[in-house]
Amino acid sequence: MRVEIIPCLQDNYSYLIIDENNNSACVVDPGEAKPIVDYLKNKNIKLRYILNTHHHFDHIGGNKYLKKKFGSIVVGFKKDINRIPEIDVLLEDNQIWKAENFEAKIIHIPGHTSGHICFHFFQEKLVFTGDTLFSLGCGRIFEGTYKEMFESLNKIKSLPEETKVYCGHEYTLSNLKFCIKYNPENRNLKKKAENIKKKIDNGLPTIPSTIKDELECNIFLRANDLESFSKLRDLKDNF
Repeated sequence: MRVEIIPCLQDNYSYLIIDENNNSACVVDPGEAKPIVDYLKNKNIKLRYILNTHHHFDHIGGNKYLKKKFGSIVVGFKKDINRIPEIDVLLEDNQIWKAENFEAKIIHIPGHTSGHICFHFFQEKLVFTGDTLFSLGCGRIFEGTYKEMFESLNKIKSLPEETKVYCGHEYTLSNLKFCIKYNPENRNLKKKAENIKKKIDNGLPTIPSTIKDELECNIFLRANDLESFSKLRDLKDNF
């Protein structure tokens, strides 16, 4: 499987997961259709599936057009049946979703939204975390509680350390500044900062990260208890 990073809207990322054995693909969180269509143009790749981590418009805005154009199947969490447009396949927590050569474990990770999920492609060691876990950050809490978000992040941090993390937005530089302010002595973070700045200077995405990097550098994953996490989330909301 090959992952192509597709910038969308202002700072969103959609992801094409391409099976090169049969030239089929999934798209994760198409915030808009045009960048996906532009990438696929003149390529012999069939867009079979649309995978939505949650219902926010900047993650599902391309669903209807892409489904109509390519006949794609829309896949999302069952409790968001009325919030994800054109949904066809209703997923449950801890389910293994399998279609053609694509196979992912579904992990329910509420906090940002009540129906947020991530797709863990465990064989390829990839996880698509939407707006729950970012590189060096985590999502704002809109529909859930601090406890839900803390527990959701704990689910993600238990994945194998070599797992590549693909998140929903390019927020890494802002998150880096926050982590450095409140964790200034972290040597791993300082080293990661150099790598991030090189990528940004070269116009490259800072994604993917890895679970190992996030455990070492992401201040939200390093919070040992709910109280510490909650204080950090409040600080970030006003940063």
